[in-house]
Amino acid sequence: MKKFFQEIKADLQFKSAGPGQKLSEAPKQGERAPKEKPKPDPPKCRQGPTNEAQMAAAAALARLEQKPKPRALSSQDAIRNQVKKELEAEAAASEKGACVEQKSSMPDVQENPSILSVSGVYFTCPLTGVTVRKDKRDAQVKEAILKHATKDPVAASIMEIHTFNRDREKVKLGVETIAKYLDNIHLHPDEEKYRKIKLQNKVFQERIHCLEGTHKFFEAVGFEKSTRPVPGQEETTEDVYVLKEEALEKLDDLKEYKEKLLTGEPVRAQLDRQRRIFKPSPQASHFELPNDFFNLTAEELKREQRLRTEAVEKASMLRTKAMREREEQRELRKYNYTLLRVRFPDGYILQGTFYAREPVSTLYQFVRETLQNNWLPFELLAPGGHKLTDESMALNECGLVPSALLTFVWDADVMADIKASGGERMGSVLKADLLSSVQILS
Repeated sequence: MKKFFQEIKADLQFKSAGPGQKLSEAPKQGERAPKEKPKPDPPKCRQGPTNEAQMAAAAALARLEQKPKPRALSSQDAIRNQVKKELEAEAAASEKGACVEQKSSMPDVQENPSILSVSGVYFTCPLTGVTVRKDKRDAQVKEAILKHATKDPVAASIMEIHTFNRDREKVKLGVETIAKYLDNIHLHPDEEKYRKIKLQNKVFQERIHCLEGTHKFFEAVGFEKSTRPVPGQEETTEDVYVLKEEALEKLDDLKEYKEKLLTGEPVRAQLDRQRRIFKPSPQASHFELPNDFFNLTAEELKREQRLRTEAVEKASMLRTKAMREREEQRELRKYNYTLLRVRFPDGYILQGTFYAREPVSTLYQFVRETLQNNWLPFELLAPGGHKLTDESMALNECGLVPSALLTFVWDADVMADIKASGGERMGSVLKADLLSSVQILS
């Protein structure tokens, strides 16, 4: 019976063994069963983060999510960046050119006046009518203003304020501050505090004292400068402007001076057209220009850069086309002036000097002033034969720099009407007095 149970036990061990496992034999009678190896302890579970650590991690994650991600550059951004780089490069080149112009000790190339189409660029002072070359225009205007002070000191001081100070924003602020001083006197003539202006006042120093001509204005309208002790500080004095009694009696004059000051404009020399009439000549399209047409002063270079910057800021959407034509436009901007000739049907030639940025309308007006029948419509043809129809365009935008020969033609419809009505052929186009001073184009 015992043997029977041992066989059943062995059979059960065989069935419980897995595939590939070695069957354990039952210990024989009288043998000790082998000791089983102790099982290793299960791995300890890793302790999770504390509540404080979890809160710190959540805060860091929130900060990362709130940080703005860099925006991908659009095509417009790329254009603006490219424009900015070009403007900075042009500004650096302009400043370098201005420094070279000022520091260069090389003598100017001698010009031969006999072969030049025009001797130079000239300006006329509006106060004296004196015409001088371009490099002497500012000195001529300043001299004229200072001389005008002997005739009308108030008007001359206003001219000084608006002409000698280049920063228009500072001029505007200073003029408005002076106007407030005068308004207070006009509104409160009996209060002494308004008739006295402290020169050491911060507002006066920052807005008025820094402007050339302001002190002359105060003296011209009736203020008198004096030194007075500071109230409560007997050993300390201060400079003040005090309105004279005789000026106080003429308050209407003060109001008039204030209006003239507020509406004043800079005195600028006017470009002289140097109008010339030439006989018909095969040399009409040949130009020999002086250096005045090519050399820009340091101030003109800065103005060119400022105009380019403003134009790009206002029309950045159109800059893509300008970028494609950058080289051509850069060449056009080298010229500040242009010499233009207009050939009439009878062969006579009209010549004049213009700013390169003047509109085409000024050229039409210049031509119209020389015509006998200035009421008849006409057209001007550019060197390529195309009509200048958009009179708002600048001369340099039309390619009429630094010189050009244009053709004058009467309006076709007008000429057709004249012929249909049996009218005779028109005589000379130009006025008779201009033909009396005609020259030969060499």
